Parts: sequence; C-alpha cells; structure tokens
Amino acid sequence: MNVLLRNPRREIQMPGPTSVSKLLKQLNIVPESVLVICNDELVTRDAQLRDEDSIEIRPVVSGGA
Repeated sequence: MNVLLRNPRREIQMPGPTSVSKLLKQLNIVPESVLVICNDELVTRDAQLRDEDSIEIRPVVSGGA
C-alpha cells in the first residue's frame, strides 16, 4: 500500500493487508498523535488496510484562541 506521511512529507510503500494499529507500530508512530485516512476516509485503529489502499497519516494539531 502507498503510505503518505506528513510533516515532513514523504511517501513509502508498505505491505498489506494489516490493521491501522499494526501499521502505526511498524512505523514507530504513537497512535494518539496522528489521524489515519484510508482512500479519503478517516479510519480507526482497528480498521483493516488492504494492499491496494492509499493511506495518509497526518499529525494531530491542536490550537485555539
């Protein structure tokens, strides 16, 4: 599967199928620090990812006035 990582922006190829939580563990990413988008849809940590999916991992940003 194609995985797009943000901040810094880079693309990597990862084998599927796998779950979101396993993918994040392989990439050494803290699950609470990111949003995972699969084929333009926000997914949870238990979602299953297929080899043909397009994944985007975005850091969670907080802020306020």
